[in-house]
Amino acid sequence: MTDSDSFHDARTDSRTLDPDATVRSNYVFQRHDESFDRTISFRPASIDRDLGRVHTWLNYEHVVAFWDLDRSLPAVYDHLADKLSAAHLTPYIGYIDHVPMSYWEVYWPSEFELSAYYDARPTDRAAHLLVGPPEYVHKGYSRALLRAMGRMIFSNPDTKRAVVEPDVENDVVIHVLEQCGFEARTEFYFEEADKDALLMVCDQESFESALRSGSTATGTNGSTNV
Repeated sequence: MTDSDSFHDARTDSRTLDPDATVRSNYVFQRHDESFDRTISFRPASIDRDLGRVHTWLNYEHVVAFWDLDRSLPAVYDHLADKLSAAHLTPYIGYIDHVPMSYWEVYWPSEFELSAYYDARPTDRAAHLLVGPPEYVHKGYSRALLRAMGRMIFSNPDTKRAVVEPDVENDVVIHVLEQCGFEARTEFYFEEADKDALLMVCDQESFESALRSGSTATGTNGSTNV
C-alpha cells in the first residue's frame, strides 16, 4: 500500500476547498475545518522544497525539546533523505490556509521498531508531528490538525486503527489526542527513539465518535510535537 493510493487527492475535487481559496499545491488531502474557519492541507515533503524549512523548524526551541534534531543543514539533509527513502514511512508538510507550518511522518508501525512494543496489525497507521513556526504554537490549532490527519489516515479503507507514541511529558498533546478518541495503553521506554513514551491507540469508530462529540468544541492551546 502507498499513501498516494490510499489518500484523497484534493487536486481532483474542489468540494473540500474553502470557497475563497485560490492557491494550489500538490496536496493529497485538504479539508476546511469549520470549527476555526481554516483550511488544512497536506502534501508529500521533498528535499528541494522543504530542506530549508525543516532545518529551521528542527532548530526552534519548542521543537528541540521533543525532537532533539537541532543539527547542521547537511545532517538534516541526511535525516530527511533517509525518511524520504524509507519504505514504511512518508513525510508530509502540513498547511493552514495554504501556509506551510507543520511536518509529519506517517508510517506503518508493523514495519517499524514500534511493533516490538505492542501487538501491531499490518494495517495500523501512526504519525509523528511537529509544528514549526512559533506563531502557530499555543494558538489552539492542535486538535484541528490531528482531526485532519486522522481523517486522512482513516480514508484508507484498510486502516481501522491508529497508533501514536508521544513523549510521556507532553501533557498537552496527550490531552488533545484523548479528545480525538485515542486511549492510553501503556508507558514504555522507546529505546530506538530514546524517550519514555506513552502508547495510545484509536480505532476508527472511536475517532468518528470523538469527531461528532467535539464538532462544536474549540481548539486546545498547546505545543503540538508528537
